[in-house]
Amino acid sequence: MPKTSAVAVSTLSDLDGCATMAIADALRVILADAYAIYLKTKGFHWHVSGPYFRDYHLLLDEQAAEILAITDAIAERARKTGHTTIRSIGDIARHQTIKDHDKKFVTPQDMMSELRADNLLLVESLRRAKEIADKANDNATSGLIDTWTDEAERRAWFLFEISR
Repeated sequence: MPKTSAVAVSTLSDLDGCATMAIADALRVILADAYAIYLKTKGFHWHVSGPYFRDYHLLLDEQAAEILAITDAIAERARKTGHTTIRSIGDIARHQTIKDHDKKFVTPQDMMSELRADNLLLVESLRRAKEIADKANDNATSGLIDTWTDEAERRAWFLFEISR
């Protein structure tokens, strides 16, 4: 095996260094929250019960897959700004703003309401990050955030509709 030295990972960006740090910091929180919502969604998927079990089970699995699918793009975008992203479960815990859910039993109605609220909190974080990206003229991050926002709003909408 070749010997490697510990060298800081860097990626060049034509954007202002301070601005890209702010973008990477915002993306770090979004990524941590995406993992927190993913795990909560999967947990509810595994533990949902009741007369609408199949519908809820399938919806939660679909939403979890959608959330997991954006995590790589979020992390790669942070790296493209010239900075780093989260590295571990502990790092996720340090950056997440979405609260974990550890109760042994949750009604399906409460599951849907909590996930709806979490997705709307993610939308708020995405909008703050978009402002930062737009101020830095980071069109690529801004455009990706538009898509992620639309997806989170869609999840919240579906969760609202099924919980009425």
